[in-house]
Amino acid sequence: MEIINQLDAKHIEQLHCLYQQESWAKGRTLEETQSCVRGSSLCIAMIDSNNNLVAFTRVLTDYIFKALIFDVIVEAKHRGDGLGNTLINAVKKHPKLSRVKHFELYCLEELNNFYQKHGFSTDLNNMRMMRYINTIDRPSL
Repeated sequence: MEIINQLDAKHIEQLHCLYQQESWAKGRTLEETQSCVRGSSLCIAMIDSNNNLVAFTRVLTDYIFKALIFDVIVEAKHRGDGLGNTLINAVKKHPKLSRVKHFELYCLEELNNFYQKHGFSTDLNNMRMMRYINTIDRPSL
């Protein structure tokens, strides 16, 4: 497996297919996938020897205070191979993120143990995440 930071059109289409297999990402369009990759500060992906995308994550950051990790995803047949660990470690050790004070992420409850092994905590010193859902019609991409 090889780590890459630039996704070509083929990789983005493969990422879109991976999204369709997950409840939390199912229904994203290819255009939305393209847009979220373009709008991310950093993408980290893993490809196999045939140049096929098998794992991915992306980061939004100010490069100093916060880095928000999104979409940690591993192709189903490669789960249990340590690729998720490799992705998280690649984010935490990435040179562009070396000054970031806090890495944060959303995750399903069943993944808490996985992220806790990487030093993440649900203890946010009485802070709570809040969400506003934009109901205004969005222009097409």
